[in-house]
Amino acid sequence: MTAAERYPTSIPLVVTDVVMPKMSGPELAEHLRKMRPETRVLFMSGYTDAIVRHSVIDRSVFFVQKPFTATMLARKVREVLDHGSSISA
Repeated sequence: MTAAERYPTSIPLVVTDVVMPKMSGPELAEHLRKMRPETRVLFMSGYTDAIVRHSVIDRSVFFVQKPFTATMLARKVREVLDHGSSISA
């Protein structure tokens, strides 16, 4: 059982890197969509936005490029939460 499956209430937002060792961010989003369709996902990466969007994730998902400041991240999180759509990866 995963942490998302054990979590007792809704999960409004997950922030994940695009590239991870065991499961990619898009794979995580797909897994979450199956059990928690209301969850929104914000992807982040050190790769440029153009490279990531061209080769890894769809243009319709939310993305923030590293490095970012706390203020930049907070603004992007607010944007994702205000957008109102769930996982679209």
